[in-house]
Amino acid sequence: MEQKLYRKLTAALSEERVRLSEPMKKHTTFRIGGEADYFVMPRTKEEVKQTVAVCREEQAPYSIVGNGSNLLVSDAGYRGVVIQIFKEMSRAEAEGTRIRAQAGASLAKIAGIALEAGLCGFEFAAGIPGTLGGACVMNAGAYGGEMKDVLVNVTVLDEEGRIVTIDKEHLELGYRTSVIAKKGYVVLEAELELQEGNPEEIRTLMDELKDKRTSKQPLEYPSAGSTFKRPEGYFAGKLIQDAGLRGFRVGDAMVSEKHCGFVINAGEASAAEVDSLMKQVSERVQAQFGVTLEPEVKRLGDF
Repeated sequence: MEQKLYRKLTAALSEERVRLSEPMKKHTTFRIGGEADYFVMPRTKEEVKQTVAVCREEQAPYSIVGNGSNLLVSDAGYRGVVIQIFKEMSRAEAEGTRIRAQAGASLAKIAGIALEAGLCGFEFAAGIPGTLGGACVMNAGAYGGEMKDVLVNVTVLDEEGRIVTIDKEHLELGYRTSVIAKKGYVVLEAELELQEGNPEEIRTLMDELKDKRTSKQPLEYPSAGSTFKRPEGYFAGKLIQDAGLRGFRVGDAMVSEKHCGFVINAGEASAAEVDSLMKQVSERVQAQFGVTLEPEVKRLGDF
């Protein structure tokens, strides 16, 4: 099966875009993770469709990743096919007040295009370290803005292997969720509607938000961003701080001293250490405050 799967994947893409035994720590912002058996990088909607079809035909497990900014990969890696929708699939362009972009385009790149075109409304996303695809899946947001404020439609690969476009009103966008997440669709591209604005004002706001992020978040360390979802009526970071867990460590996995909502890789942390730390933090917060912390970070592989 392995040789057959490799042949089919290289036929769907090309040899240089199918890697074997690829270290996933190279592809996550945590800088953690063992090897994926297969690591593929499609460039088009059709290539994603063909790759997923090959995995299904060969009954090979597969997982979609972007730039790995919200991902903890097991130390044992992933026994299957990692389909990366990132730099190879990152075209984006503005036309009028709309921006259409492939799912692998970074939010920073899209914010830059909006700035060049004098379009406002996307400043909130400029510092979010993910891709458009991931942002659509989880309705990413920051500083009072969310993807639901700007999305017009999202083109996905559905569970039947069809490429379909879903209008905003059918995306079921909520706090860190969407119909895409619920049904396991694969985001291929999306269209955004922004407003005409003053480029200087847009740049000023983006710079202000960048300064806020830099001063409050531990951007100097590898991490996966906010580790836990915001519990209703609370802030995860405040609960963790009040539980006396600022700087709490398991090996090189550590609760950031700068912002307790972040778990950082303070050296050579393993996935097992991060996983253990997250569980202990959740247990302590539950015991002290009766509040359940749900991970925002996605796990890939066996833990």
